[in-house]
Amino acid sequence: MATSWLSTSPVFVLGLVLGVKHALDADHLAAISAIVSERKSVLSSCLVGALWGLGHTLALLGAGVAVIVLHFELGPKTAMALEFAVAVMLVGLGLNVLRKLFDGGTIHLHPHRHGPRVHVHPHLHGGRETAAPGTHHGLRFGVRPVLVGIVHGLAGSAALMLLVLATIPSPAAGIAYLLVFGIGSTGGMLCMSALMGLPLHLTATHFSRADVAVRTLAALFSLGLGMLMAYRIGFVDGLFL
Repeated sequence: MATSWLSTSPVFVLGLVLGVKHALDADHLAAISAIVSERKSVLSSCLVGALWGLGHTLALLGAGVAVIVLHFELGPKTAMALEFAVAVMLVGLGLNVLRKLFDGGTIHLHPHRHGPRVHVHPHLHGGRETAAPGTHHGLRFGVRPVLVGIVHGLAGSAALMLLVLATIPSPAAGIAYLLVFGIGSTGGMLCMSALMGLPLHLTATHFSRADVAVRTLAALFSLGLGMLMAYRIGFVDGLFL
């Protein structure tokens, strides 16, 4: 048994590397950039990446169990439909950020006291929105990053992970591989979310016009990539033909 696990250890290392690489796919970064653009602290941005990783790993575990236990095979049309769902989601995320920008979203600095220490932190409010409680430093838990991670986990280059999974000799090793892959993708996305959140935090604190420009670019990136993917999947790859 120990020998079997030892023989699969290079596969686990491959799974970790593929997981990190998987997190850097363009559609993943586009979706996360749109969500992170609404967060105004690095900690909250990291939370987005962690929640995305949670949803992504849950989806991969579900798909992996279906492959290992039920010997389920995903048809080409179904795979394209899942990728098209990612494209639609990217369009929706981009439009949502643009809607908030055009709806009169404003940034203000709010003083806050921790004992004798007073500091300020930025808040973003849309023209028709009010501040939600418990969002100090922009740290708020939400299901949206989890749902985005689930959709991503069911589509795209995760198919490569399932191909590798088919070469693993035992169900237990397969589940372990899924977890390693999930850890890699979560870690990669958490780091990328932090990198995205840092300039957004700085611009929100010191350069409000630059903050609007950065958020607009994130929205256009998500919107443009989503539209491009939808056209390619629907008409070039033949989902609707």
